[in-house]
Amino acid sequence: MRLLLIEDARRLNATLCQALARMGHAVDSAENGEDGEWMARRTEYDAIVLDRMLPGKDGLSVLRDLRRDGILTPVLVLTALDATEEKVRGLTEGADDYLTKPFALAELAARLEVLARRQHGQADSRRRIGPLEIDTSRKTVFRDGSEIVLTAREFSLLELLARRPGQVLSREQIEARLYSEADGPLSNAVDAAVYALRRKLCPPGTPPLIATRRGLGYVLETP
Repeated sequence: MRLLLIEDARRLNATLCQALARMGHAVDSAENGEDGEWMARRTEYDAIVLDRMLPGKDGLSVLRDLRRDGILTPVLVLTALDATEEKVRGLTEGADDYLTKPFALAELAARLEVLARRQHGQADSRRRIGPLEIDTSRKTVFRDGSEIVLTAREFSLLELLARRPGQVLSREQIEARLYSEADGPLSNAVDAAVYALRRKLCPPGTPPLIATRRGLGYVLETP
């Protein structure tokens, strides 16, 4: 997933960015409301993690203005305020979910996964495409009953392709979802990632699952 984290506590910001990146997510971050809102308007994210209390423009003001202008990216609000009234206010302003500090990283990751599935119209974390069985919650993939071990980024790439089976995704589309601004110049990173994933999914003697459309991009083939 391509995520935006807007959190002013630098240590927490860095910790969450590193942890989510290890899970295979591409994470951009901002430490104040103004910068975060600008990034949310400029880039299409799968989800936004938004701190309630921010210096300058607070989290609910950012959320309110994004929703007012038709930006419907799922937003999970982080808050140290546990009052029911506070949560109701955030949900009324357009938040999709709320998480009270302190929280477990696993819970944050699970909630973001649910928001992303909901945004892409996928109710279940499990799906079958041809010989592949993919579970986005457990981060597992099986081909014809045999598990294939993927890196976090390889799984993110597979998940992205699996959201649109049979549809070509350009290198630019893949790059935008898999890599953050911190990754810098990418050169042939997308091609290399697809090559590595294809080798694992399609060992010698098995039908290819990821096809290259020259000049267009890549597609996860459907039977």
